[in-house]
Amino acid sequence: RLLFQEVEGSDDGPDDTSSGGESDLVAYSASEALTHKDFEDFTPEEVRAIQHVMARLTPKLATAMSRRTKASFNGPQLDLRRSIRHNLRYGGDMVQLARKRRKVRKLRVAMVCDVSGSMDRYSRFLLQFLYGLENEMTGVDAWVFSTRLTEVSHILRGRGYEESLQRIAESVHDWSGGTTIGSCLFEFATGPARTRLNRRTVVVIISDGWDRGDVTLLEQAMRRLRQNAYKIMWLNPLLSSPGYEPLCAGMKTALPYVDYFLPAHNLDSLVKLTKTLNALGRAL
Repeated sequence: RLLFQEVEGSDDGPDDTSSGGESDLVAYSASEALTHKDFEDFTPEEVRAIQHVMARLTPKLATAMSRRTKASFNGPQLDLRRSIRHNLRYGGDMVQLARKRRKVRKLRVAMVCDVSGSMDRYSRFLLQFLYGLENEMTGVDAWVFSTRLTEVSHILRGRGYEESLQRIAESVHDWSGGTTIGSCLFEFATGPARTRLNRRTVVVIISDGWDRGDVTLLEQAMRRLRQNAYKIMWLNPLLSSPGYEPLCAGMKTALPYVDYFLPAHNLDSLVKLTKTLNALGRAL
């Protein structure tokens, strides 16, 4: 298991058709400092600024994840980079032309986001990230929870972000209230996960791990998800805090079943998340 670790993934190689890696996309922000600043510390003016940046950046991240190609003898596209490399033996003359075609993306993503009170300062940014992925990629489903589980995939698709956020807030029981992670994840594992997950699905759980409920249910839920999913990621905004240790009962219970334990506290961490998902997609 790979805990407290991200898969960087090389952006070089025959599968990569993007002109630059995700690290280049970070520079899309008008202010580099905002990409590394904790969401919790934003001023109201910075909140508005980073929301505009995320609205423009997320489609680029989704595109970087989905527009991969593979070598193909009779593919419809010319692979200029591979052609140049192959023809170096002829002094650079284009004797042989390499072709490529779109690579079928098999990776599916199921995201489950905590919108309880302890996550309130982060959840709006994370929901905007989910909104961007839902509207730019196929194979992405999303749920939110506080004390109950609610699917929001249909709410996020095809509407403006602010309208989607308002509809989610109206649909979710106890928005910004308490949280019972165990019962909500157990409902997910024994309900929608039974038909929506397969061995190509990455489950992404976004929560600080603070659970006032029964951790026995959480353990059962995580065991079921581990059996049915390709990989499990847990994104915890608190992971970026100096000296943080997963000492609360919820996190201690969940971690043995988690493949990747990553932060989710700023824009840079979300860019790195897409790199990790990208690498997992290439590994399928």
